[in-house]
Amino acid sequence: MLMTKFYVTTSIPYVNADPHIGFAMELIYADVLARTARARGDEVIFSTGTDEHGGKIAEKARENNVDVKTYVDNVSSHFRELTKALAISNNRFIRTTDTGHEQRAALIWKNLKKDIYKSKYQGWYCTGDEAFFTETEVKANNGVCPAHNRPYEKIEEENYFFKLSAYNEQIRQAIESDGFRIVPETRKNEILSTLEQGLEDISISRPKDKIGWGIPVPGDKSQVMYVWFEALMNYITVLGYPEHDDFKQYWPADVQVIGKDILRFHAAIWPAMLLSLDLPLPKLLYVHGFVTADGKKMSKSLGNVIDPFAVVKEYGVDAFRYYMLRHIPSYDDGDFNWQHLNDAYNAELANELGNLVQRSIAMTIRYVDGKLSDVPPAQHDISAYNAALTECKFDRALDAVWDQIRGLNQYIDEEKPWEVAKTTDRDHLKEILAYLISSINEIADLLMPFLPASASKIKQSLNGETVTAIEGTLFPKRED
Repeated sequence: MLMTKFYVTTSIPYVNADPHIGFAMELIYADVLARTARARGDEVIFSTGTDEHGGKIAEKARENNVDVKTYVDNVSSHFRELTKALAISNNRFIRTTDTGHEQRAALIWKNLKKDIYKSKYQGWYCTGDEAFFTETEVKANNGVCPAHNRPYEKIEEENYFFKLSAYNEQIRQAIESDGFRIVPETRKNEILSTLEQGLEDISISRPKDKIGWGIPVPGDKSQVMYVWFEALMNYITVLGYPEHDDFKQYWPADVQVIGKDILRFHAAIWPAMLLSLDLPLPKLLYVHGFVTADGKKMSKSLGNVIDPFAVVKEYGVDAFRYYMLRHIPSYDDGDFNWQHLNDAYNAELANELGNLVQRSIAMTIRYVDGKLSDVPPAQHDISAYNAALTECKFDRALDAVWDQIRGLNQYIDEEKPWEVAKTTDRDHLKEILAYLISSINEIADLLMPFLPASASKIKQSLNGETVTAIEGTLFPKRED
C-alpha cells in the first residue's frame, strides 16, 4: 500500500532575539499536526528553522560585539533548544545560512527570472522591520517607526523587482476556490481585501554596500537578495528543490503554520513566487493570532515577556503544551496568565485527567489484580475531534477530549465500582473496569499529539493483559 505523504512547516523566525512564547505556540501547533499525521500512518516531513540574513542581524551582531556568523549560530541554537524543550517532533531544521539553502535560493532566483526586472526605487525604509513603507504610513507615524522608535530613512537606490502584480488574479481565484485554503475565515477575507486593491510589484534586493549580510543576486554581485523574499524560499529549499525526491514527493505543503503579522508574505508574495515557478500552492495556510501577557502586549520595557523555557521548567512540557493549545484560542489572539495556567493545571490536568486515570488504574489493580481479558476497544464518536483538527481548531479538539474525560468521571461517580466490589456481582465489576480502561486507552490515543509524554505514560500502564500502576503522579497537584 502506498504511504500518504504529509508536509507541515512553521514560519522561520528572525534571529534578532531569543525565542518568545508566540513562536513556541506555533511550534506546538505544527507538532500536533505532524503527530496526528504520523498516528494515521502518513510519512511526515515537519520543518522549522531560523531566518538569518539582513541588515537588522548585522546590526544586532555589532551591538553584541561579535561577528555576524557567531551571532546567528548562537541565537539559532536557542531555537533548536526550544524544539527539544517543547518535545517538538520536527525532522528538519533549516537555517538560511546553510550552504544548501543559499545555493538553492540562487537557483530559485534564476528560475524566477522572467518575472524579475531592475528599476530605481525611492521610499522610506526601517532597518528594524527590514521593510519599506509608503508615504502615507510614514506621515501617519510622524516620520518615526512606532515599532522601533527610530526615524524612517529616505532611500533612493536601484534594486531588482518582482512582478507581484502579474499574479494578483490567479492568487485571488486560488483562495476563493479553496485551491489554496486559508483559515480562519477572517484571515482569508483580509488577504482577499488586499488583493481587491491590487498587488504592486515589490523590491526584492538591496545594494551590497548597504546590506552586506545576505545571499548575492546571481549575476550581480553588487546586490543581495531582500531577506524576506529569500527566507520564503526555505519551504522548498529544505526539500531539495528542484531535483530531490523529497521535493517531488512532498510538495505542495499540506499545512503551513504562520502568525497573522506575516500573512501578506505567505498569502500573496509566496504564492506568486510559486506560480512563477510553475509550482502548486500549499493546500492549507493556518494563521494564528498573538499572545499577550496579563492582557498587555509583551515588551522588555514592561518586563512582561514570557520565557517559554521558564514555563516548561516550572510546570512541565505537557502542561505548557496543554495551556497553549486549549486556553489560547486557535483562531484569535489569546492571553497568557500565570494564575490561569495554575488553575487550569490543578482543575483540568491534575484533578480531571490525572485523577481519572490514576483512580481507574488503582481500582483495576485493587479489585481484579490488574487483569482484564478481552477489553473491547472504545466506540465513542470522535468526529468532532477529527473535524476540529482538520480545521486547526486545537482548542475545540481538546474540548472534545475533555467532554469524554468529564463523562468518564461522572460514570465512575454513578456506577461506584467500590460499592459493586463489595457485592458478589464480579461480572458487573469487570464490565465497569473494562469500560473505564478501554475509554482511558482511547483518551490517551486522542491526547498523544497534544500531551505526548503523559499519553505515553498512560498507554504504557495499559499495555498488555495486565494494567500496571503509573510511576509517580501524572500531574502532581500544585499550591495556588
